[in-house]
Amino acid sequence: MITIVYDNGISQEGLDSDWGFSCLIEKEGAPAILFDTGANGSILLSNMKKLKINPSAISEVFISHAHWDHTGGLSDFLKLNKNVKVYIPSSMPKPDDAEEVIAIREPMQIHKNFFSTGELKGIEQSLVIKGKEGLVVIAGCSHPGVGNILKAASEFGKVKVLIGGLHGFSEFDLIKNLDLICPTHCTQFKSKIKNLYPEKYISGGAGKIIQI
Repeated sequence: MITIVYDNGISQEGLDSDWGFSCLIEKEGAPAILFDTGANGSILLSNMKKLKINPSAISEVFISHAHWDHTGGLSDFLKLNKNVKVYIPSSMPKPDDAEEVIAIREPMQIHKNFFSTGELKGIEQSLVIKGKEGLVVIAGCSHPGVGNILKAASEFGKVKVLIGGLHGFSEFDLIKNLDLICPTHCTQFKSKIKNLYPEKYISGGAGKIIQI
């Protein structure tokens, strides 16, 4: 299960929207992983509280890239739970206070059914999860390009789902064979993607829950 905690819009009333992205990944047999931490720690923690997500129950944090709108909530989160393993791209400065920090450069498996694409184009990594029907890819902003991310992820299997920020992505044929697309945060052409692929499009927003 993927719960979007932080996004430019909301899916559940009462949550706060803000520029940035974060989501919680919960999968049987794996630790709870917080993907990115949004821009503002108070908004991140407030939304988590409203969603009944306990920061202390999160075992790991996966940071896609070092930009403020994906790391801004990390220090506040670590004040509540520093007993976590934090995965960062190798170009990112190591955060203080985390129990363990792993800098990732090359593609790697981090758990059974969980992988990093490795740091692509020297800036960003994406998280790849092996689900029931294929791979789920979670991207922060897709700075390396959606095509490069999907190509790197395909090393681990067949990509079926793409969730996250896609920035100015416009090579729409690249996603025609996906089963599900949930563009969030910085994606510029959400309406175009929705018009092209209405049967596979899911709106994001804080509070959105996606089963994987």
